[in-house]
Amino acid sequence: MKRVLIVGLISLLVLSGCAWFETKEEKSAQELASDGMDQFSSGKYRKSIESFEKLKDWYPFSKFAILAELKIADAYYNLEEYEDAIFAYEEFESLHPRNEAIPYTIYQTGRCYFEQIDTIDRDQTPAKKALDSFKRLKKQFPGDSYANRAEGHIKKCLKSLVGHEFYVGLFYFKSKHYKAALNRFKAVLSNYPDVGVHQKALQYIAICEDLLTKQQVKKTSQ
Repeated sequence: MKRVLIVGLISLLVLSGCAWFETKEEKSAQELASDGMDQFSSGKYRKSIESFEKLKDWYPFSKFAILAELKIADAYYNLEEYEDAIFAYEEFESLHPRNEAIPYTIYQTGRCYFEQIDTIDRDQTPAKKALDSFKRLKKQFPGDSYANRAEGHIKKCLKSLVGHEFYVGLFYFKSKHYKAALNRFKAVLSNYPDVGVHQKALQYIAICEDLLTKQQVKKTSQ
């Protein structure tokens, strides 16, 4: 009886396995690519990712596999799931360093960080990473159209970063921590000389130095 039951289970597993393989092979790489692109164009990004993931898993050596890798990254970007998008873009660059789409992937990586930039009173790590990506793009591919597009983003990143430095400097200044404020305003001059705040920084540097001198004189006279 047990032998019959085991044989029956094995037969069931074999049949299930056959059905699984039939399902797996029921669409070609081209069909999955077409499905993924249609879903992507319709804004069905989650479905698009599913189709492209199947394409990658089932047909890893297909000519459509590279397309799938790139569109998965784009889908995550459009879903505003930026960490997953960054991972996918960077993985694409790592796997295909000489692919013609590399300028685009670097640009998109920068945009993922750029979209996460918060107000000047918050952590500026996304602005720094976005700036690094855009600068690398301009350095590696100076004549590429995506390098030209990056220019506007670079200016906005710098504006956010210098805004943060000034925000912190003013916080210290208003708290009468003039030495700390002075260091921040000097950092603005040294790190962001061409962002349009040169004169403003110089004014605060002069004020801080004057106040520090007065504090020192007061201490000495006591």
